[in-house]
Amino acid sequence: MVAYDVVSDARRVRLHQKLKEFGTPVQYSVFECLLDQGALERLIAMVKREISDEEDTVRIYFLCRSCRRKTYVINGEVTDIPPAIIV
Repeated sequence: MVAYDVVSDARRVRLHQKLKEFGTPVQYSVFECLLDQGALERLIAMVKREISDEEDTVRIYFLCRSCRRKTYVINGEVTDIPPAIIV
């Protein structure tokens, strides 16, 4: 889960658009993202390029699979949890 507080409207809109490449917006400043390690590293690098170190904050919360299954949503849809792939 990615939550952000970005002061500048231009930076906030740009960050929001780029976060759509990684996940689903579930609130104005909150995204749910299902990422592997490589995608997580790309997301972090992108965020660091887009925000101001002095003015903005971004938090990335890690939720385990069993915690995601316990998500309770009022007036919205639960984002998809892809099935596990076992090889």
